[in-house]
Amino acid sequence: MSDDAAPWLIVGLGNPGAEYAGNRHNIGFMVADLLAERIGGRFKAHGKARAQVVEGRIGPPGPASRRIVLAKPMSFMNLSGGPVTALRDFYKVPTDRIVAIHDELDIDYPTLRLKLGGGDNGHNGLKSMTKAMGPDYHRVRCGIGRPPGRMQVADFVLKDFSSTERKDLDWFVDRSADAVECLLAEGLERAQSTYNA
Repeated sequence: MSDDAAPWLIVGLGNPGAEYAGNRHNIGFMVADLLAERIGGRFKAHGKARAQVVEGRIGPPGPASRRIVLAKPMSFMNLSGGPVTALRDFYKVPTDRIVAIHDELDIDYPTLRLKLGGGDNGHNGLKSMTKAMGPDYHRVRCGIGRPPGRMQVADFVLKDFSSTERKDLDWFVDRSADAVECLLAEGLERAQSTYNA
């Protein structure tokens, strides 16, 4: 069955600007960049939302492929809800076809969890999205673990991955992108059973 009526809106969460590019908080951007590469697209500024977007298709050619809009909000993380809501309205996307890719403190690095709905767990990007449109969107939660010792959470998420973590980072970003593709092609239950380690 073709699903051209409405695309999926895949949102990588992060902070714009070169100084944030390698931060733990920006893993959502990293996954979105890889997905864009896979579909042969380049991010461009959207005319109606403060975001960069790529439109394309994911999955094998034919009826199993899914129309997608990949997005990176160009507001800061705690204001992500505005650009995502603008894109949702522009493309007429139901909330349950929105996928947020984000860092998650309560999951060990490099572990993934997928879910639909739920709380924001103190994540400012999710908090902003949920305030703007409710909680009933999909999440691809990329575990970054908790800060060591007495380091503040804000300092931890706004630091680059450590040299030890970077050894697994390409693999982790790749696996997270695979999980998004599986979610769209085969549904949440199958994606959870495959990727929720």
